[in-house]
Amino acid sequence: MALETHSIGPQKKHPETGDFDENILPKGAVLQSRYEIVKVLGVGGMGAVYLAQDLRFTGVTRMCAVKEMISTTPDPQIRRLAVQSFEREANLLVELNHPGIPEIYDFFTESVRSYLVMEYVKGDNLEEILESTEGMLKTDMVLDWAFQVCDVLVYLHSQTPPIVFRDMKPANVMLRKHNKRIALIDFGIAKPFEFAQKGTMIGTEGYSPPEQYKGIADPRGDVYALGATLHHLLTKRDPRLEPPFTFHEEPVHLLNPAVSEQVDAVIMKALEYEPDNRFPSAQAFKDALQDALQGKALATTAPPSSTQFLPGSSPGPTPAGQQQPFSQPYLGQQPPPQYPHPPQQPYPYPPQYPPQQPYPMPYPPPYPQQGLPPTDMMDGIEAELDDSILPIWTFKVEDEIRAKSIVADNSSLYLGVYDNNVYALDLKNGEFQWKYATEGGIAVKPFLYKDRLIFGSEDRVMYAVSTGGRLMWTCPTEGRIRSSAVVEFDHAFFGSDDHRLYAINAQTGRVIWRYETLGPVRSSPALGDEMVYVGSEDGHLHAVDLSTGAARWKFRANQGITSSPALLQELIVVGSSDWNIYGVDAKTGYSVWRVRTGGAVISSPTIFDGVAYVGSSDKNLYGIDIKVGRAIWKYDAGSQVVSTPAVTNEAIYFGTGAGEVISLNRKDRKVRWRFKTGGPVTSSPLVHEGVVYIGSTDHKVYALPA
Repeated sequence: MALETHSIGPQKKHPETGDFDENILPKGAVLQSRYEIVKVLGVGGMGAVYLAQDLRFTGVTRMCAVKEMISTTPDPQIRRLAVQSFEREANLLVELNHPGIPEIYDFFTESVRSYLVMEYVKGDNLEEILESTEGMLKTDMVLDWAFQVCDVLVYLHSQTPPIVFRDMKPANVMLRKHNKRIALIDFGIAKPFEFAQKGTMIGTEGYSPPEQYKGIADPRGDVYALGATLHHLLTKRDPRLEPPFTFHEEPVHLLNPAVSEQVDAVIMKALEYEPDNRFPSAQAFKDALQDALQGKALATTAPPSSTQFLPGSSPGPTPAGQQQPFSQPYLGQQPPPQYPHPPQQPYPYPPQYPPQQPYPMPYPPPYPQQGLPPTDMMDGIEAELDDSILPIWTFKVEDEIRAKSIVADNSSLYLGVYDNNVYALDLKNGEFQWKYATEGGIAVKPFLYKDRLIFGSEDRVMYAVSTGGRLMWTCPTEGRIRSSAVVEFDHAFFGSDDHRLYAINAQTGRVIWRYETLGPVRSSPALGDEMVYVGSEDGHLHAVDLSTGAARWKFRANQGITSSPALLQELIVVGSSDWNIYGVDAKTGYSVWRVRTGGAVISSPTIFDGVAYVGSSDKNLYGIDIKVGRAIWKYDAGSQVVSTPAVTNEAIYFGTGAGEVISLNRKDRKVRWRFKTGGPVTSSPLVHEGVVYIGSTDHKVYALPA
């Protein structure tokens, strides 16, 4: 029997690299005078999979899948043993009869190539479905697939001897197009070829269980791999990109709150490091998933004392209400320690920083109660109150609004609220469009990145939600997130109350690096060409390498820095709770100047036309010439100012602790108008096309004429 291949058609290009590959059969090649190659379905390390037409059936068009495996070893004895093993496994598979397993039609070997001919499953694999789906897959749909996979595994494991699938992953689970039923593909026929090389691990890293790295094939390994598959499908967190066996650090419910804690517990049990701590069978796994879908809790028992865990791991998922210490290794360089670090202990939840501070942070914050220092600044200009203005529209929410809103596509306004939701409102009339709920208050500004909003919550999670309101990914931290994310170079940078600055992939939510400080990071970062700058409650302004997360320099203030730094060329302007506004050299971290105020500076500076506009708890809004570091004017607002000003060519806008939104003329600082809300205004105004959008602690967002 000769292969009719090399004389038919031109050389075939590799479908992934585009290079010509002499090993790929061209279209029209005929194998065994029967199977005509139609196209390449996929290429693997041991050969290709082709769509072929069975020419023996003349009355109908019968399509089939032809899997090819090429043994290139020069040793004829190893090659012969490989072919024998291939034939033994093919003979075993041809006896299988289950709707979730493609039917085997034929197999044959010619020269260094072996072929398995099987039923062609028309449809998409689950990895393709996952990648093409906006947001998260629905839990009940994923579990329906899981039930079907469990049925196939129960059938395989009941054979004599048991058949272990060994390579469970989304790409090996097909969803049939005609009836939406699943089928497992790629039954590890390459195993004899892979075993010909001693020490080769069977399966796919990230999905394969620990024992499989030792060459142990056990039915409970399929339970683990199915658990890893479900984790990927429900969280969109690809385990191939994560450190191995670290699923316990990212429970499903934490990454996708739509998944119940009951379902989460079942999946995490399937992902136990030790086989004895997993479900004993695929049937037991299926039963537990069905119970969890109905809201039944998983009956748990403590793991035996002989249980071993990898360094940096912990036994199973974090119990509800407790907080695990972070243990995942850094993906970038470890910042060099420049001062002693405290002992690493589990962070309490909720984090108690400062220890006496209740949840949520009260307004106004407890600033130092001391007399105002003498200053030589200009006196505040007396307010000349114009007639009251009327809002264009208002929208009422269920809790306080503390953060700035954003606009997208000139049609929608997005804002975070302390009622745990991000809202989408119609920009023109304030009508409700949708809201997305988290499990904690939202005190940050969302960042619009391509088709998604990226924002953090006090439930300790960073979210990416589509502009249509669907969850796309999550990134858990160990502390509340009160730092607004900034996205650049396809990466999101933000701080957390767990004392860390994070850099994550904005497409996937995967952590790139983490940088440690000694206090909560509530300041929002500013990005330069090579560094990211952020304040911490440890009293430092930190400069961190943008690529690696390594420390570049630290500037020390006398108290915490909640204010977000503003960067202009080579100067950083930032406020501190030590009553000062600092100008810091962006390259070296040396102080260029400082301006003393009469109270803590929580407000973040806005730089416009060489002037930094920033508020203080001493009730003043300051204008600072950033070239010389001198306050050229201040305006007495009558109440502390923690709002970050918005500045245009004509006007300055900001909120006050007395519940006012104030607009000043930028040139002479005279009052243009005041608008009174029903609560302190800590949020920052957004000015867009002649309208000022601002929220208040009175539970309302206002659209005001600029």
